Amino acid sequence: MNQDEFRILVVDLASGKGKVEQVPGRISAIGGSGLAALLFEQYGDTKQPWDDPEQPFILAVGPLTGLFPLMSKTVSAFKSPYHNQYTETHAGGRSALALRFAGYDALVLRGKAPGLSCLSIGANHLQLKDAGFMAGMNAIAAGKLMRRMFKGNSGHRSMLRIGPSGEIGSAMACINVDTYRHFGRLGGGAVLGDKRIKGIVIEGDGNYPLPEGREYPKLFQKVYGMVTDTDMLQKYHNLGTPANLQTLNDIQSLPWRNLQQTADPAIGGITGKRFADDTLLRNGACSGCPVGCIHIGYVRERFEEQHNRYLYHQVAYDYEPIFAAGSMLGITNAFDVLRVLDVMEKVCVDSMSAGVALAWATEASEQGLVSEKETLVPLQLGDAEGYIKASRYLGTGANEFYRLLGLGTLVAAEHYGGAEFACVLGQEMAGYATGEVFFASQALGFRHSHLDTGGYTYDQQHAEKDLDAAIDFLIADEPGRCLLTSMVSCLFARSVYSSDMLAECLQVAGFTDLVGDLECAAEHIRRHRWRLRFATGFRPEDITLPKRFYNVGTWKGPVDGDYLDRLKDTYGTRIQALATVKDE
Repeated sequence: MNQDEFRILVVDLASGKGKVEQVPGRISAIGGSGLAALLFEQYGDTKQPWDDPEQPFILAVGPLTGLFPLMSKTVSAFKSPYHNQYTETHAGGRSALALRFAGYDALVLRGKAPGLSCLSIGANHLQLKDAGFMAGMNAIAAGKLMRRMFKGNSGHRSMLRIGPSGEIGSAMACINVDTYRHFGRLGGGAVLGDKRIKGIVIEGDGNYPLPEGREYPKLFQKVYGMVTDTDMLQKYHNLGTPANLQTLNDIQSLPWRNLQQTADPAIGGITGKRFADDTLLRNGACSGCPVGCIHIGYVRERFEEQHNRYLYHQVAYDYEPIFAAGSMLGITNAFDVLRVLDVMEKVCVDSMSAGVALAWATEASEQGLVSEKETLVPLQLGDAEGYIKASRYLGTGANEFYRLLGLGTLVAAEHYGGAEFACVLGQEMAGYATGEVFFASQALGFRHSHLDTGGYTYDQQHAEKDLDAAIDFLIADEPGRCLLTSMVSCLFARSVYSSDMLAECLQVAGFTDLVGDLECAAEHIRRHRWRLRFATGFRPEDITLPKRFYNVGTWKGPVDGDYLDRLKDTYGTRIQALATVKDE
């Protein structure tokens, strides 16, 4: 691999042809998040809308992908249909290693296919196949059919696909990756749908030589041991992230019933232990990861009533989907949560966005702002049957109400009213009602993600209201995460991959030029991303926090509205400075 140049496959979907380009900039961009920003600046247009045919859809990996444990994520970047601004979203599965073994640091899609199509790429091939017969097909069925259409390199390929939500342009449409992982947030599925791409097959059909000498296997074993011989393996493999449900409920920080509560004794029905005891079939893992944090449960569906026969569906679950389809909707039965998630998987909507949106729709219905004419089914907190149908309506855009809701909860609230109880922090909130620092950090974060910073952790550790300390923490925390998402590491491994460890890994992998000043590179990437975000229209002052967030109570007591406003304003000022001041 070249020390400074990236190897990029750029595909013109209109012609079905591609070319490999050598793009300089590895020393400052590294890969992943940094590379995606570099490529959007080269191939994108900050002034044109998200659905302009020439706007790129980007997949990017990092220099350590395929070489070390948990370097298993892919960054997807695009201009978002949710807010028409530059963004990125991350996914695991086999996508990262497949792209690496195909010989590319990134894939860039431009233009639109002549009709609904599936794209297949590898080390020595590129094929665009007509998929018009897959129009409206759900993501699970599409995956099964794609495995028949593209039979080569099973086990060394990754399959990305969209459902009907992406085809109708829903800003909540996600991209299913290898059945159990997703590019989830901010509408990547609609971007592929607009480009008329139903699916992408990445075949890792090339060779990727490992570093020579004794130092590489020695360091690999060291890192492997750090990952598997610590509490990290037990934490993420056993109960996994759903363990957080009980913890957050205990400290009054779990959103319930459209954030009208932050704790409920009924938590026992949807804890991580309950899911593991009652629903868990097996664990899975992303390629290159020994942890196995993917938890796959099951639901059953009666298909022959006379003989009482059932079909069984496998459904992956994590903390965020359980919060969104469980506590946020007042559903307290683990199997009912999986049944709702099963439908969301099929129509391929982001479960967090969909669950929070349906919680708002339920309260809007209770207050008489919408009726069954709009919702098509009675929406009642705790009623899984209604939410199963509503999830399907949302993913298929069944009527004007669901089409508006699919563009974002606040879009629907602007039309029907109820913005004051919309649980939106830049996009539909993640499942952490921990307090003021998290609310401000997700609302203004680069991806409007709970993983942009550790704001939710800060809230749990600090009861004091020290504005400067909180803002300094948020600003200081972001570059390290940018570095990891440029490598591209799973953020579960952030305790393992310190800057020193990353430098050591890069050294033995042959990227000696990258080792010099990783902190400087991380800051460069952070600023570059923010410059692109502002150039595409982001303004911190445009982000408003709905009133619901000012009425929340946590273990620290009621939210302090004045403190929350000061956090938001000060954090916005500091972010804007990052985007306007040139790198040193």
